[in-house]
Amino acid sequence: MEEIKRLFDILEYRKAMYPDKRNVLSSKVDDQWRNYDIDEYIDLANAISYAFLSLGINVGDKVAIISANRPEWNILDMAIMQVGAISVPIYPTITENEYLYILNHCEAKIVFVEGSSVLNKIEAVKSQLNYLQHLYTFVDRGSVPYLAQLIDMGRQQPRPEVLKQRKAAVAPAHCSTIMYTSGTMGVPKGVMLSHYSIVQQLMNLRHTPAKWSDRAFSFLPLCHAYERMLVFLYQYLGMTVYYAQSLGTLAENIKEVRPTMMSTVPRVLERFYDKIYCKGKTMNELSQKIFYWAIDLAQEYKIQDCDRTRIYNLKHKIADILVYNKIRKNIGGNFDIVVSGAASIQPRLAAFFSAIGMPVYEGYGMTETSPVIAVSSRKKYGREVGAVGFPLPGVEIKIDEATNEVLCRGHNLMMGYYKDDELTNQVFDKEGWFHTGDLGRFTDKGQLVLVGRLKNIFKTSYGKYVNPQVIEEKFSESPFIENIVVVGENQKYAAAIISPDMSFLECWCKRHDVVFTTTQDVLRNPKVLARYTKEVTKYNEFFAETEKIKKFELVGEEWSIMNEILTPTLKVRRKLVMERYKDLIERMFA
Repeated sequence: MEEIKRLFDILEYRKAMYPDKRNVLSSKVDDQWRNYDIDEYIDLANAISYAFLSLGINVGDKVAIISANRPEWNILDMAIMQVGAISVPIYPTITENEYLYILNHCEAKIVFVEGSSVLNKIEAVKSQLNYLQHLYTFVDRGSVPYLAQLIDMGRQQPRPEVLKQRKAAVAPAHCSTIMYTSGTMGVPKGVMLSHYSIVQQLMNLRHTPAKWSDRAFSFLPLCHAYERMLVFLYQYLGMTVYYAQSLGTLAENIKEVRPTMMSTVPRVLERFYDKIYCKGKTMNELSQKIFYWAIDLAQEYKIQDCDRTRIYNLKHKIADILVYNKIRKNIGGNFDIVVSGAASIQPRLAAFFSAIGMPVYEGYGMTETSPVIAVSSRKKYGREVGAVGFPLPGVEIKIDEATNEVLCRGHNLMMGYYKDDELTNQVFDKEGWFHTGDLGRFTDKGQLVLVGRLKNIFKTSYGKYVNPQVIEEKFSESPFIENIVVVGENQKYAAAIISPDMSFLECWCKRHDVVFTTTQDVLRNPKVLARYTKEVTKYNEFFAETEKIKKFELVGEEWSIMNEILTPTLKVRRKLVMERYKDLIERMFA
């Protein structure tokens, strides 16, 4: 069968190329994994496409999906694109006003929503949605039509010849989706991506997983370009995609599924590490000594085989028998690749998980770049701690000589921002280079290293420039720190708002006889403050005098997606932190 050219071509390609790998999608329903094989997938997607034809959905119309990950999400996505319509995935965690803006901006004619909470938000603004014609839920909620009814409509009114014509009319250069960036500040931007740009990602990443890798685990939101592209890749490669029930069930689901591949963000790996580390505190003295010797050894692991000594390899083999093997069994134990993206991962974590048998690959990109710009590879020196990999084939990267900004050009670039030519022209220069806003450099091996965001750099009152992201990433190596924001614009020194890792801190308190009462009381405890002061002093040694953190404040409020401080990919919204803790910041500089 010829290679795919449009994203919905994956379905027939998958059926033809992997007849023995029938299960494509799976999720847990009533405590049992519910599998969708390729025939059912195609049948359901076609039925929904027929229904869209009956509802009068035309080429270029927008259909929005507001849902957490589930097989029906993918089925809808394919059904939308098959009729030449444009899929608009939206996060299920945003506000009513954001839904109102996005749905009116993209002119969505049909909206699919999951959960009563999202439904209530849409119902609240429904009268102001100027283009909405149909609202559906995934299950029967009694008040609006639901997906099963739409599928029945399509089965009662099949129009295979019309669907065939619609599919044939979709060109690779046509827009497949509009993805609204979650962003860390400002109004969401609608990024238009063609079938071609995403298909090229699949073509250039298809050799990254091993051929035996056949079980993918997914928990990052499908409405994020990073996860969505990978799930397309999994389907294209004949893998079965298992969706997590929730963030709270990750460990349990991974153990059940035993995946060979998954994508993640550094914060999730940090949480895994914290839980592993704290387990050692319950062991007897001898076991504990062996356990922490192995943990420390893992953090010294060199990614390249040729960089490890024979003595280290011998120690590693012993540690694997005594410790790592047991850890692997508790977290799946069958990984070929763990792809880490969305933020920089701490070198100690990349080394640790690679050492215990969860090889960490890093990637870098943006929604505007479909999304991958650079990624780790299997070739010699294809993985390097602290680097995000080599440019993807067909993608050029250069570093701006004046600003050190990362610029890229190639098949991965977006078609533009929907309804915003002015903003599109701002991010593309005359030579076609896309300006990422990220700062970077190349290693001597040619790997890209990111060193912060151009817009986040600030100047102190002494005229010294400070790159807060570099400081934050170094301080985040501390197990005591979950998140940190460095501030100091036009001030005499740099200061920091620190969100502690409360689970690790609780573990520390138990070992040092500090009574763990309320969060606020613990963060005011002199012993705890002294320990954080020691930690700040330790990491300050890596920086010049003007970059050192001179004052800090610990905040007890959890930074999460629910309170909007974190984006859906767990990145900190810096502007929101500075607004929310304005008084605290002012006191640090008083």
